[in-house]
Amino acid sequence: MSPNLPDFYRSLATDADGRALDGPDVLRRRADRRARVRMAVAASVVALLVAGTATGTRLVLASDEGPVAPPADTPAPAVTESPVPVTPSPVTPSPATSPSRVTPAGTPSAARTTAGTRPPRTPTSIPDRAFFVQPAATTAMAPVFTPDGNVLPDLCGADLDGGVVRSRSRALFYHLTPNQPEGTVPYGSYRHSITIHRPGRADDWMAELRRAVRNCPQQESGDGRASRLRLLPGGDFGDEAVLIEIREPAFAGGEPVDGESIRLIRAIRTGDVVTVLWEMGWEGTSSDRRQVDDYSRRAVRAVSDWLD
Repeated sequence: MSPNLPDFYRSLATDADGRALDGPDVLRRRADRRARVRMAVAASVVALLVAGTATGTRLVLASDEGPVAPPADTPAPAVTESPVPVTPSPVTPSPATSPSRVTPAGTPSAARTTAGTRPPRTPTSIPDRAFFVQPAATTAMAPVFTPDGNVLPDLCGADLDGGVVRSRSRALFYHLTPNQPEGTVPYGSYRHSITIHRPGRADDWMAELRRAVRNCPQQESGDGRASRLRLLPGGDFGDEAVLIEIREPAFAGGEPVDGESIRLIRAIRTGDVVTVLWEMGWEGTSSDRRQVDDYSRRAVRAVSDWLD
């Protein structure tokens, strides 16, 4: 046992004897005060729980109504955002949005005809299939290829042979009325020619032909007859067409007769190829415009099929 323990006991007894004990009333009041404090604390906790439950209910119900603002007395927390570098991802254009390739004008791939197709190629020779087949019902006799002969009549001495690379002609004979008896005299005849021009120069030749006709409104032939020339609308044939009308005094059996005979000549360009249909008549007959248009359409189809 520690020698100081008796001294501790004596000091404790002396201190206890010096203090007066509270009576029963005092002890009861202290107990009531402690009970009231505990009840107030419990009520405060219950109030906080009820408020929290109500707030949670509002948040759940507000999920279909939009965001709910925080209470007015609740400071919003400060948020500090650190910049995040954004690297754009490469975008590959789709075929629908990619810029279309542009072909410079004047190159073969950029050139197009009015039909939206590539221009016909420039041939180097003229085969038989380049010429159209006459309708059997109005053919007076078989066509005859002619190695010599002019593609056009004289037009006041105009030189139109400079741009021609190759040429081939034939003579055609026809009836205006179908199914004529054998041996019937033809109504008319043609010199049908096809010429190939240097690439890109056929349109220049067509322009020179128009100029030659304008510069030759009238000329005299060797037999003393005077012919009048003029340009008519060429019509929708090939890439472009020129139609020439020649009016001259009518002759029959080598003798002049009353009236005039009319000759029609149509030149049709398809790419670098020009087809010339020169209707020359027969013993004073005149060209029939519908018949000339029919042969013109057939000639264009034949040349287009040949060049395709």
